[in-house]
Amino acid sequence: MNRTILLLGGNLGDRIANLQKAVELIQEKVGQVLSCSKFYETAPWGNPDQPDFINQALVVDTPLRPVQLMLALLEIEKSIGRIRHEKWGSRLIDIDIIFYNDAIIEVHSLQIPHPRMQKRRFVLVPIAEIAPSWVHPELKQDIGNLLASCEDSLEVRPMSSTAQS
Repeated sequence: MNRTILLLGGNLGDRIANLQKAVELIQEKVGQVLSCSKFYETAPWGNPDQPDFINQALVVDTPLRPVQLMLALLEIEKSIGRIRHEKWGSRLIDIDIIFYNDAIIEVHSLQIPHPRMQKRRFVLVPIAEIAPSWVHPELKQDIGNLLASCEDSLEVRPMSSTAQS
């Protein structure tokens, strides 16, 4: 088994339902979901002229190799209705591979660890909730330290537990 950390996000449609559907499909097609963060409402990064996102981090055990995992996640996004229009644009669902074991991978269009994750609070905050001691294999710092030194000032708000049920 391979342990991976995924980040889910979306800012169109029923944002929570889309993330919940993604978690179901990940459990069904990718592997066992071991841990899920709360939902976090986050300001859009890169293109501020769009609705706020909801993000969630997952720890998943998967038998899939990295490229197989990426293809499975792209298929899940497509089944939920994702259409790729523009970089950093609005979307129903986005699923990123943040970490895959402690591997450093650059193949095709896949880079693991995610190359900008340490610069984005919307990535670090949910991961810090469920895997604060996970060490970035290139930067040699754990998530807690990466979050403490992150210069991103965009707001990341935990959603109330009633909004999550």
